[in-house]
Amino acid sequence: MNSELNVPMGSDRAPDGAGMDYRDWVRRSYLELVSSNHHSVQALSWRKLYLSRAKLKASSRTSALLSGFAMVAMVEVQLEMQYNYHPALLIAFSVCTTVLVAVHLFALLISTCILPNVEAVSNIHNLNSVSESPHERMHLYIELAWGFSTALGILLFLAEVVLLCWIKFLPVDSCLSKKTCNTESSTSAASPTPPTASSTGFQAALASTIIMVPVGVIFVVFTIHFYRSLVRHKTDRHHEEIEELHKIKVQLDGHERGLQTV
Repeated sequence: MNSELNVPMGSDRAPDGAGMDYRDWVRRSYLELVSSNHHSVQALSWRKLYLSRAKLKASSRTSALLSGFAMVAMVEVQLEMQYNYHPALLIAFSVCTTVLVAVHLFALLISTCILPNVEAVSNIHNLNSVSESPHERMHLYIELAWGFSTALGILLFLAEVVLLCWIKFLPVDSCLSKKTCNTESSTSAASPTPPTASSTGFQAALASTIIMVPVGVIFVVFTIHFYRSLVRHKTDRHHEEIEELHKIKVQLDGHERGLQTV
């Protein structure tokens, strides 16, 4: 017969406790159930650590690259002194370049400060060392750097390309010829003809804008879709973890009811 039937009624000993009371037996059963998922929990923690490290590395590389391009574009751009640029165009180019560099440098700063601490822990081959990494506490800053570097930074870089095209191509055909503009009197400012829809420079700048606008829309749509899919995936994973915890609770309740019946 089952050994449980040999336990006298009202006894506070577990059927196989050998000197262990009921509460100790339930505690031991709970620890056994929890320890069975120990490796999966540790694997999840390490996966978060490696994901944070990958995000910091990607944001640092992207920010350094795009901010360098923006600085070179601002320094190397050559404005035509004999062409009257619209003030709004120059202000937009200056603001866009400044914000672009500031956003990427801020993301680079966060990555440079947090990445060494994450790298130091990830190189230690110890399962319990994952708790020493600051990636959980600094999760908000890591996501902020990732968003600035990928979403906002790339969107500003697309706007920077459009403004550069207008600044470079708009002065083309503004004068009848270089000879005409150069032979103007030095005492009087040159009066270049304003660009028209038939001018080559205006058409080139307009073409770049027409191409870049759908690209920007596709980029925004893809970013929203990607983050929604990522949030949905994380939500499903949390639901699965909650279901696993509920199963553990049901198993513990079943053990407790069985012991109380005995």
